[in-house]
Amino acid sequence: MIDDPVLQAFPPIIDEKSRVLILGSMPSVSSLEKSQYYAHPHNAFWRIIHDLWGEELPQDYAARTQFLLAHDLALWDVVAFCRRDGSADAAIRDVVANDFAIFFQQWPRIERICFNGQAAEKLFEQKVLKKQGLMSLAELRPALQVCRLPSTSPAHAVSYVDKLAQWQVVRHWVDEVT
Repeated sequence: MIDDPVLQAFPPIIDEKSRVLILGSMPSVSSLEKSQYYAHPHNAFWRIIHDLWGEELPQDYAARTQFLLAHDLALWDVVAFCRRDGSADAAIRDVVANDFAIFFQQWPRIERICFNGQAAEKLFEQKVLKKQGLMSLAELRPALQVCRLPSTSPAHAVSYVDKLAQWQVVRHWVDEVT
């Protein structure tokens, strides 16, 4: 455990049109090995995102990321660096969070954040807000709307149908802001 290497997350998938940010915690072992967000074959993230628009899920990762951008979505993780044995969020330690103050300066069109699971939200509260002495996201970015969605991880034992139903807010927010 002590000798676990420092893991580095990915840069955000974002462009100048992005308005809704989906935040995860830290890429899984599978994702890090493949250098792709949500690469584990049983993670429902990409399937959910495409099903929200009734589109078939492409096998090509570049096509998946382009789909996000085409729908004004951005994707990132709360954690920039950490140590972790395995892929479980509960095993994340020695966290260095991404710099969201700079992120929001660089990407002023982001109006909404959807946390992909409770762990992402808790890490954001503990490692971003509290570290900066903030009580809420509104202090970091006024008028920002936030929601926590069920994790798309296969470890989160909620049916796909239930996850998809709760993730409909993403489609609603994209349609609302466009």
